[in-house]
Amino acid sequence: MLQPTKSDQPRKKLEGGKRFVMHTEFEPAGDQPTAIAELVDGITSGERNQVLLGATGTGKTFTIAKVIEETQRPAIILAPNKTLAAQLYGEMKGFFPDNSVEYFVSFYDYYQPEAYVARTDTFIEKDSAINEQIDRMRHSATRSLLERDDVIIVASVSCIYGIGSPETYTEMTQDLICGENYDQREIMQGLIAQQYKRSDNAFARGTFRVRGDSLEIWPSHLEDRGWRLSLFGDELEGITEFDTLTGAKTAKLDKVRVYANSHYVTPRPTLLQAIKHIKQELHHRLKYFNDEGKLLEAQRLEQRCRFDLEMLEASG
Repeated sequence: MLQPTKSDQPRKKLEGGKRFVMHTEFEPAGDQPTAIAELVDGITSGERNQVLLGATGTGKTFTIAKVIEETQRPAIILAPNKTLAAQLYGEMKGFFPDNSVEYFVSFYDYYQPEAYVARTDTFIEKDSAINEQIDRMRHSATRSLLERDDVIIVASVSCIYGIGSPETYTEMTQDLICGENYDQREIMQGLIAQQYKRSDNAFARGTFRVRGDSLEIWPSHLEDRGWRLSLFGDELEGITEFDTLTGAKTAKLDKVRVYANSHYVTPRPTLLQAIKHIKQELHHRLKYFNDEGKLLEAQRLEQRCRFDLEMLEASG
C-alpha cells in the first residue's frame, strides 16, 4: 500500500525552469509603460499591496500580463464569479500559450446540503452534481503549481477554501522511471490508495487497466491522454503517452509522476486515527442526547455516523 514518504530534500519539479513568454502583437502604450514599471518596481521591492485603476477597455489585463512576464513569478488571478474567471482564463491563455495557464473554480454544477427535521424524522440527503471537466482542470492546476515555475492560476473565490493538506497530497504520489524495477501489483495498490479505480472495459479519467504486461493509467489532470507502462518482468521498459480514444502513441516519456485522483486523499494510518477520534466523539454526543431525552436525534446521529464510518473503513 502506498504510504507518504517524507524527505528533507525539496522534490525536484519535473517541468521546472520554463520562463514566461508573452505572445502579442501589441506594445504598451499611453499610461501602460509607466504602470508596468511602477508595479514591477513595487513587487521587486517587496510592496505587498498595489492597486491598478483604469476604466473598462483601457488594457488592465494586458498590463498585468506584462507585469507577470517582467517579474517571472507565478501568479494567481482572483475573479468574483465563474463568468469573469472564464473570460480572464481565455485572455491569459492567449497571452501565454506556451506556459501553464490554469483554471480553478468550484466544480459543483448543483449542490444541496443534507438536512434533518427531527419533528418528522425526515432526513434530506446531500445531493450534488460535479462537473467532470472543471474537476480535471482543478487537478491540472494543483499539479502545475507543484511541477512548474511558469504558472498562472485564474480562480474564483472557491480557491480560498481548503482542499486538504498540500504536504499529504504531494507525498501521496508515485514516481515511475524507465529502467527501474517495479512490482506491477504494488503499482496497482498504490493507484488504489491514490483513489484510482481499476476499469478494464470502461476506461475513463481517474482509472487504470491491465493489458498483459502493460499497465495503462488515465491521470486525473489529463483530458484525452493516458500513460502506458510497459513492463518486462519487474523492469519498466518504457512509458508511452497515448490518445485515450484512438490508442495512437503521442509521446515517449522517461519519467512520470502520478498524482492522486482526489485532493482529499488520506494515508491509511491518518484515516484510522481519524476514525478512532470520530467514534470517541460519537460516544460523547450519543450520551448527551440520551441524557437529554432526545432519543430520536440520538438514533439518527448513530445511524448516519455508523454508515459513514463503514464507508471510510471500506473505501477511504
